[in-house]
Amino acid sequence: MKQEVDKWRPFGHPDGDIRDLSFLDAHQAVYVQHHEGKEPLEYRFWVTYSLHCFTKDYEHQTNEEKQSLMYHAPKESRPFCQHRYNLARTHLKRTILALPESNVIHAGYGSYAVIEVDLDGGDKAFYFVAFRAFREKKKLRLHVTSAYPISEKQKGKSVKFFTIAYNLLRNKQLPQPSK
Repeated sequence: MKQEVDKWRPFGHPDGDIRDLSFLDAHQAVYVQHHEGKEPLEYRFWVTYSLHCFTKDYEHQTNEEKQSLMYHAPKESRPFCQHRYNLARTHLKRTILALPESNVIHAGYGSYAVIEVDLDGGDKAFYFVAFRAFREKKKLRLHVTSAYPISEKQKGKSVKFFTIAYNLLRNKQLPQPSK
């Protein structure tokens, strides 16, 4: 994988507690598309996550605060964000595994995103989960580039996840937003 992290090391928070990040370790996700009267199509994706899913550089933080919260990954370093971490730990993997049932939109720059997540009790929250889908060494890949809360639903052209997966599997061009 292109320098993506397979196993995230825990973060030693300044409060003395260790934040486990193993829930963001690379994993396989299998999606099955059923067609009436046809054999089901199976898509096996290798999924990785960016540190942007649990880090955020806030303007209101002092340099000392930023340094004490700094998480160092192979590509970059950013301050740890407890809020993003909590959201990712609770919702991120479940959101990725539910892509076929989700409302996926074009997010710009060749990326896609899921906007809503189901909360306990049947409520929904706006959680922007951006990802790229691509092939790498003949394998289907999803890389979650960022995940963060948003206050309102974002607009974007809808695209079916299985359309993305099918086109990747068949080496066809990925869906583009209409102009």
